[in-house]
Amino acid sequence: MLGTVTAEDQRLPTPPRATSTVAAFFDLDKTIIARSSAYAFGRQFMESGLLTPSGMMQMALGQAMYISGGHDHDQMEAARDQLSAMVTGWRADHVRRIAEESLHQVISPYVYKEAIELIRHHRALGHDVFIVSASAAELVEPIAAALGVRECVATRLEVVDGVYTGEVPFFCRGGNKAAELRRIAADRGYDLSRCYAYSDSGTDEPMLSVVGHPVAVNPDKPLRKIAEERDWPIRIFRNPEPLFRRTGPRVTGIAAAAVGAAALVAGIIASRRGGDGA
Repeated sequence: MLGTVTAEDQRLPTPPRATSTVAAFFDLDKTIIARSSAYAFGRQFMESGLLTPSGMMQMALGQAMYISGGHDHDQMEAARDQLSAMVTGWRADHVRRIAEESLHQVISPYVYKEAIELIRHHRALGHDVFIVSASAAELVEPIAAALGVRECVATRLEVVDGVYTGEVPFFCRGGNKAAELRRIAADRGYDLSRCYAYSDSGTDEPMLSVVGHPVAVNPDKPLRKIAEERDWPIRIFRNPEPLFRRTGPRVTGIAAAAVGAAALVAGIIASRRGGDGA
């Protein structure tokens, strides 16, 4: 079995000469950034009036229960239903604006230097790079743009007259990620046996399994077990490096407390199973 490769001595992959048939698919949370992208914006959602402190707690609890429940179909349906109920009535442009305006504060400081180097490496080889995330497209697309990644696959929420209806046409989790990779490969002519996928979570085993070069990054307990059993490479990223620096607004006490409490609840429950990922 392959051992864990430390950040100090790990080497970048040396794939065959790049062609247009190769792509690298990156999970976002805990793979590119050292936190949950959805929870990262929770404080801003509360301060803008979109989310209440109790709503933030419910979101954290729902995510933690999904993580601890084995990631089965029923858990996925429950997570999707919770997302639907939470965003119904929100304006999509408001959500995107919050994401764009607060990126410097809640995402930039948490981007792994190792992930940036790996993305650049794949680009230098001529590979197409995708971010694949369970978070909503309105959150993921601004992050991808800041990283210089033009392609992303994310949860799609139905919008009518600029407002979320509560319908979730595509929930980018579990097997849905793998199905979307297969669809993209068929549309663009990618040879999946030569493609790469990176993730931290056991929930992404289906996505990792469809490519020829799966890599576990900062793996949770389920993914570490899978990676060791299948001799998948394991990489450890531990060096967040801000994309850019900018002074952000002060945080209100109630917002900070609510976000902190939500993170604590999610962390306690998730730690029992050792899983997290989006």
